[in-house]
Amino acid sequence: MELHHQTLHEVHEKLKKKELSSVELTQAVFKQIGKTEKKIKAFITLTEEMALEQAKKADAVIQKGGNFPPLTGIPLALKDIFLLKGTRTTCGSKILSNFVAPYTATSVENLLRDHAVIVGKLNMDEFAMGSSNETSAFGPCYNPWDLKRIPGGSSGGSASSVAAGHCFGSTGTDTGGSIRLPAAFCSLVGIKPTYGRVSRYGVIAFASSLDQVGPLAKDVTDAAILLKSLAGHDPKDSTSLNLPVPDYQKSLGRKIEGMTIGIPKEYFVSGLEPEIEKAVRDAIEVYKKLGAKIREVSLPNTDAAVPTYYILAPAEASSNLARYDGVRYGFRHPEATDLLSLYKKSRTEGFGPEVKRRIMLGTYVLSAGYYDAYYLKAQKVRTLIRNDFTAAFKECDLLLTPVAPSAAWKVGEKTDDPLKMYLSDIFTINVNLAGLPGMSLPCGFTKEGLPIGLQLIGNHFKEETMLQAAFAYEQATDWHTRRPKL
Repeated sequence: MELHHQTLHEVHEKLKKKELSSVELTQAVFKQIGKTEKKIKAFITLTEEMALEQAKKADAVIQKGGNFPPLTGIPLALKDIFLLKGTRTTCGSKILSNFVAPYTATSVENLLRDHAVIVGKLNMDEFAMGSSNETSAFGPCYNPWDLKRIPGGSSGGSASSVAAGHCFGSTGTDTGGSIRLPAAFCSLVGIKPTYGRVSRYGVIAFASSLDQVGPLAKDVTDAAILLKSLAGHDPKDSTSLNLPVPDYQKSLGRKIEGMTIGIPKEYFVSGLEPEIEKAVRDAIEVYKKLGAKIREVSLPNTDAAVPTYYILAPAEASSNLARYDGVRYGFRHPEATDLLSLYKKSRTEGFGPEVKRRIMLGTYVLSAGYYDAYYLKAQKVRTLIRNDFTAAFKECDLLLTPVAPSAAWKVGEKTDDPLKMYLSDIFTINVNLAGLPGMSLPCGFTKEGLPIGLQLIGNHFKEETMLQAAFAYEQATDWHTRRPKL
């Protein structure tokens, strides 16, 4: 297999044995970017000069010998929602098109502490609002498995860059499925950790009670390595929990015999494409053969997820995005004549249609007279959704569901119908509302050759159980070994 299509842990072994240097590895990645980036459009900003400097430093660490972190010298890329000091950080929006980050996000500092190499900042839905990467002010990003299709969103560039061999892993954020959906559509492993497991400091906010940082990778081992580096307590983030971070790799390879996996009946409903359902049902059979106990469970408030999410997330977005006013940083309209026109013109031109739609919706549900009817009621329903999961985890170690009702759709297919687009997150949103860990892993392909993802959901801080079960399935199948032909 070509170097850029190998896994992170495979190239780590090559670096360890000195069969390869980090500089050579980084050059190989930039060569692949040069060949295919025009088709994929995964990057907003490339940081080649900085990456080669980091690679030289990583080579010096490797030359010293001894144990070094598995990310040492490994080319990674960042969703353009993560601040990286001295580098343009746009969040996929015109309003931040000229913003240069004054400091670095804690999660990125963790990667740099482990001597990772950062090759660039990745395309994404504007302010992480979208399921297809089509709301980006820098144009859509394309799926390496079929260049006429979307890679999923909002972390579309994060998924397409890893699948195309532009890096060996990437960071994403997941507010309602924005890591798991692109991972499923691009045949990758994507993890949304428990809320509070990874610091959000230095990550541009969309909906603060839902946003969570996680990795996208080629296989479960790579995802476990990346998650260990990203996770940890951060006093700069008041929602970050002060708990020890396990060595996630140690949970890989443990048997899953006797583990109870719950299948929520509400996730196998009309609207789920037959090919997707078959692939997920086949995966359930694999788990049975591996010795897991399968039982049907009920999450009765599942159908309330989409309306609850699309009240709470826009409400928080409306509040978080009030800071982009043309005064302090970002885009400032040149024709503004007074303060009010500065606000109106800068925000009107700086934000795209989807972001405006959500700001207006969020402002409305928070307004006097509507707060109790919408926002407060949605918070109560959120509690009911969380209670459903609490009850299910009394009977099960894990839950297993599809990631999305369909495979990746064609670019432009759903842009005129926002509701249709929102429904693509129907199986992922609940995990964010409950603050639980969830992950997507490859479980098949459609007749058209499009990837299908399987979702595992764990109880709070049970990422190890999730990874253990994911690795067992991965070792029993070969979906994770396939790469797109670009």
